[in-house]
Amino acid sequence: AGVISAVGIGMTEPGYEKNFRESNLIGLRKEIRKAKKTAIRGLLGVNIMMAVSDFDDLLKVSIEEKIDLVFIGAGLFLKLPENLSFEMIDNAGTKIIPKVSSARAAHLIFDYWSKHYHRVPDAIAVEGPLAGGHLGFKKNDLENNTFLLSDIIKETYQVIKPFRDEYKTSIPIIAAGGIYTGEDIAAIMSVGADAVKMGSRFVPTYECDADLNFKKEYLFGDKEDITIIQSPVGLPGRAFKNDFLAKVEKGEKMPINCPWKCLKTCNYKEAPYCIAKALFNSAQGNMEQGFAFCGANGYKTHKIESVKEVFDELLSQYEQAISPSKKAI
Repeated sequence: AGVISAVGIGMTEPGYEKNFRESNLIGLRKEIRKAKKTAIRGLLGVNIMMAVSDFDDLLKVSIEEKIDLVFIGAGLFLKLPENLSFEMIDNAGTKIIPKVSSARAAHLIFDYWSKHYHRVPDAIAVEGPLAGGHLGFKKNDLENNTFLLSDIIKETYQVIKPFRDEYKTSIPIIAAGGIYTGEDIAAIMSVGADAVKMGSRFVPTYECDADLNFKKEYLFGDKEDITIIQSPVGLPGRAFKNDFLAKVEKGEKMPINCPWKCLKTCNYKEAPYCIAKALFNSAQGNMEQGFAFCGANGYKTHKIESVKEVFDELLSQYEQAISPSKKAI
């Protein structure tokens, strides 16, 4: 499945500065419809952060557009927004997939849904500490490698199993974070994952719509160039070091003119910079006014490939990793 990020998706729309909510809804509809025309086969998904102030509306638009999957992170997705019903979701055929960083969080969500709605999410995405972007771990735990994705997957498998049995459904576990090769896919699936979610591996592709300057961070970055930052939204994140982040680290504050407060938790009056603007700038190629989030393995690609080439390589590596002859060695 290809997944669209819904956060700030309307920033290229005319009038965004004055009406960011409406622009985001227009932008999301456009992107979903564009993707549907391009992706004749396969599934399409949308990734929405609960932390954004227009979360309810973005989720509703995704359902109205009958997107196949919705990944929901940056919070525990317990209650359905008032502007939605499960009947609407079921009629659209959309699968709801909360994102978590611990088995405990998964249990809280599934237990709440089971008790209050007598149903459970369609799948669960488990994002480990090697992922890119905002992370659901403490900064010192990330720097000290306290947690392993494989352990969290095993724990989540045990948490989900009773719900699989009770509701007689598969509830796939989707692993994310630090998965880069076909061997990585085989390894994580051997401990309980049913699928994987990958981001960094597909940034240096022709199909990725980020500017070439953004992709160059991946193409020319080294392992030592990747760092853990503290985002203005209050969460740690993994990104490539650059001059913009160096200025932030020195205590420089970038001017913020925030007419909308796009993130519920953002105190823009005290924030050193606008995270939404910084990420938008970088995606447009303006790295002087932004930076690139990345996974822990984001430095490993040194050429731009097609998505097909990446998939072919992943499939070949995966098949070799699970082949009987390989296991016998």
